[in-house]
Amino acid sequence: MAQGSRVSARSESNGCFVCGPGNPIGLKLVFRMDGDVCRSEFTARDEHAGYRGVTHGGIVFSVLDDVMANWLWLQGIQCMTARAEIRYRGELPIGVPVRLEGRCLNRRGRLAQMEGRVIRQDDGVIVAEATASFMTRTG
Repeated sequence: MAQGSRVSARSESNGCFVCGPGNPIGLKLVFRMDGDVCRSEFTARDEHAGYRGVTHGGIVFSVLDDVMANWLWLQGIQCMTARAEIRYRGELPIGVPVRLEGRCLNRRGRLAQMEGRVIRQDDGVIVAEATASFMTRTG
């Protein structure tokens, strides 16, 4: 991956809630490619709670959406989510570090089929997983 594509992807998403470094209330996650897997880490804080010390499901989906999208963005491919399906396998307690993984399953024309996972770092349990279709601006 060229360093230039990373800079371009970051600057164009400066205000993104999940990865935008310029968003004052954002999560500020940093994504990187590791072979054919996009990766990042996240630890939910108190302000990310849904109830009883559990991370809000919308926050969990947001980080999943971004790990999948960033697989494309880090390669210089602009995209937007067209359709997504998520399966929550368990709760994510506040303060438990997770790793995020995103992979491309298939690309055809302007459509990219992606999958993502949120995995607890302490025990390796999958908290949530998603599949999604992304429309790209390039073929």
